[in-house]
Amino acid sequence: MNPNADLHDDTEDPEHTPAERAAAASRSTWVSVWVNLVLTTVQIVVGVMAKSQALVADGIHSLSDLVADFVVLLAGHHSKKDADDDHPYGHQRFETGASLVLGLLLLAVGAGMLWAAFRKLESPQTVEQVHMAALWVAGVALVSKELLFRYMLSVAKRVKSSMLVANAWHARSDAASSLVVGLGIVGNLAGYPILDPIAALIVGFMVTKMGWEFTWEAMHDLMDRAVDEVEVAAIQQTLLDTPGVNGVHDVRTRKMGDMIVVDAHLEVLATLTVEQAHDITVEARNRVMKHHRVLNLMTHLDPWQKPDLDHATVPKQVH
Repeated sequence: MNPNADLHDDTEDPEHTPAERAAAASRSTWVSVWVNLVLTTVQIVVGVMAKSQALVADGIHSLSDLVADFVVLLAGHHSKKDADDDHPYGHQRFETGASLVLGLLLLAVGAGMLWAAFRKLESPQTVEQVHMAALWVAGVALVSKELLFRYMLSVAKRVKSSMLVANAWHARSDAASSLVVGLGIVGNLAGYPILDPIAALIVGFMVTKMGWEFTWEAMHDLMDRAVDEVEVAAIQQTLLDTPGVNGVHDVRTRKMGDMIVVDAHLEVLATLTVEQAHDITVEARNRVMKHHRVLNLMTHLDPWQKPDLDHATVPKQVH
């Protein structure tokens, strides 16, 4: 699952300002903070008392979410700062950095879960039967995390924030892990104690996989990865629709957080004055900035010769 795929809906309507996006990020993240705070406390306490390693592992996962939420809040605070001398394109890449930290955090948590589960599986005789209370807590955690995921993803898609998408899918991974934990606890209660640490092992794999995906995506974005072909084509079409632009080529893009920096060659009539050509490029830039999530457009002008239809060579017919 590519978490950034959720951003490609309605890319030509960036109706939300950076301030609005930051406010939405703050609200949704604080909701996540309170949900994860309650779940972490309940899961770990009940998991220890009910002797469920899987529930304790899920509680530690929720604890990692708390740390992740504060990373998102910190990144959101910095990413909305205006451009300055040291950051002429702004601070949008703080969001990409936050996604990278989220991925690394998940990798670390997943590795710890895998290690703990393997240790338990090496000594299956030490696995105890869990208490029914663990199952009830796992069920409540599953419902809570799924609802949190749906809320956070809707906000992320509305304001088009890859950082919030990453955090939302983090919540979905929690919901999936709670489901696995619940199944492991059911198996344990049914007379198969080994299923509880097996559930903890599966949760560890899920968390590790999600962490790798976020880390990989963020690393590519930090290396100036281009946006997808559909979005590039849409930007190119907006340029072509600008009066005075007769052709567009060499359109290059690179991601800057959730925004895009674009370079493009515009073809205009060679007979135009510098001032006329400048006005066309300004209009093209304004159109792109208005209809796409573009932070800046750098243009290069190329002369375009109008075809001389009166003297065009007509190919001879071959009989």
